Amino acid sequence: MTSKVPFRVLQSLGLLLCLIFSLAAPSFAQQTDPKPLIDALSKADFGEAEKLIGQLAATGDARLVPALNAFSEGDLYFRKSDNLVFIGKAAGSSYELIDPVTGASAGQAAKNAVTKIKINNSLRRVIRSAMGGLTLMSPDRGVRLQAADAVLRSPSAENLELLETAISKETDGEVKARMVEARAVSLLSSDRSIDEKRAAIQTIKNYGGRNAIGVLMGASAGLDPSLKGDVDAAIASIESGQRLWDIGQNVWYGVSLGSVLLLAAIGLAITFGVMGIINMAHGEMVMLGAYSTFVVQQLIRDHAPGLFDWSLAIALPVAFLVTGAVGLVVERGVIRFLYGRPLETLLATWGVSLILQQTIRSIFGPTNQEVGNPSWMSGSFPVGGMTITWNRMWIIAFSLSIFVALLVVMKKSSFGLNMRAVTQNRRMASSMGIKTPWVDAFTFALGSGIAGIAGVALSQIDNVSPNLGQSYIIDSFMVVVFGGVGNLWGTLVGALSLGVLNKFLEPSVGAVLGKILVLVLIILFIQKRPRGLFALKGRAVEA
Repeated sequence: MTSKVPFRVLQSLGLLLCLIFSLAAPSFAQQTDPKPLIDALSKADFGEAEKLIGQLAATGDARLVPALNAFSEGDLYFRKSDNLVFIGKAAGSSYELIDPVTGASAGQAAKNAVTKIKINNSLRRVIRSAMGGLTLMSPDRGVRLQAADAVLRSPSAENLELLETAISKETDGEVKARMVEARAVSLLSSDRSIDEKRAAIQTIKNYGGRNAIGVLMGASAGLDPSLKGDVDAAIASIESGQRLWDIGQNVWYGVSLGSVLLLAAIGLAITFGVMGIINMAHGEMVMLGAYSTFVVQQLIRDHAPGLFDWSLAIALPVAFLVTGAVGLVVERGVIRFLYGRPLETLLATWGVSLILQQTIRSIFGPTNQEVGNPSWMSGSFPVGGMTITWNRMWIIAFSLSIFVALLVVMKKSSFGLNMRAVTQNRRMASSMGIKTPWVDAFTFALGSGIAGIAGVALSQIDNVSPNLGQSYIIDSFMVVVFGGVGNLWGTLVGALSLGVLNKFLEPSVGAVLGKILVLVLIILFIQKRPRGLFALKGRAVEA
């Protein structure tokens, strides 16, 4: 009995040790030192270096990302005395050497004691793909998404196993979908079976988009001839769907351009309709609103940087008050003496526009000024085969909200009632006790203030310079004349119609010829309907 006990104990210990080693084997494999593979880069040519990078990526060791990044940027060196590879950072007449795996300092070496490892664009693509594979398992969602994108841009069969492991563990839907797409693209360049490649082609077709067409066309040369029909069918299907998305994208661009034109023209529609003034300084009111935004942002950057995301909300009332005050001064000082003399009014307001432009040049200089985007207006998001930018989305919402607010003012307020009365029959309104000169003054101030608000929005998508307003003044007049002078609904329909028409003409005839064609079409339209789409009604108008 006593002799059997030690044997059983030893047998149990042996089984326990086998179990421990079997469980620890993957981690030991993971911790295998990749340094010899990196050191081998010192003697490798470009082809051998690509193979070594593939082997480094296959280790799945995320510690290699800094070394690969340094290699891509040309900061990887080998020491001549022992051919060991380090990350090198210039430090005066020598280099500070950093261990490529641990990141620990390895001392310094004279510049003539090390040699830079050469790299080309092909190697950089391989490195990008390898770095993407090594970060697929990161705990940070954003890093995983960027890694999947990197593999998608630079597919490689070396990353297939890492991708499949990452896909099996991924819980985020968007990241997993991107990884599945990256796996399908990488699989086409691998030695997997034809059935797997056929399924990968179907996966790429389901995701669609222009990138998918490029991937399939690039991979078709190296695929089995039996897959050519699948590739052609997938490309034809993607192109068919993409044509519909292209139409939708053009409509979106047209609506976003129309919203910009609406903002620029809506103030002009009010002053032109009520007062009959051809205000050539309207574009400069837009410019003043943009510069008001610039000044507000500069003050916030200097004194309260934490409020930057609120800078546009602060700039809106500032721009409205500044441009409204300038408009009131211009009307009281110049325009009120020129009513009934349209040519003199046009020349006078053109002179005012030149004065305002030169004033801004004298204060801020002739160059463009930087106006930043708040975080909530930055970036974009996909909708099917379209890309929607947040700044355009917010400008569309903003322009429509301004339109609705103006409708409420025009329909529900006493000022709006007086304004409509003066628009329809000025002499009758005056005989009823309405002070038409002050209605004119405050109407011009309101139109100028709205132009200033438009400048706040335009500062997010256009260059802020003294010439900003000149880009929109002609288009604004076309919108007002086409929609119907003084009619807000006509301005809305006119702006959106011209915006969409411009965006459909530009791809086929070019931007300049497209604008000329739009102008010709408006002239022909006005020949048939001189008062625009929505003509004003009233005894004075009919007369």
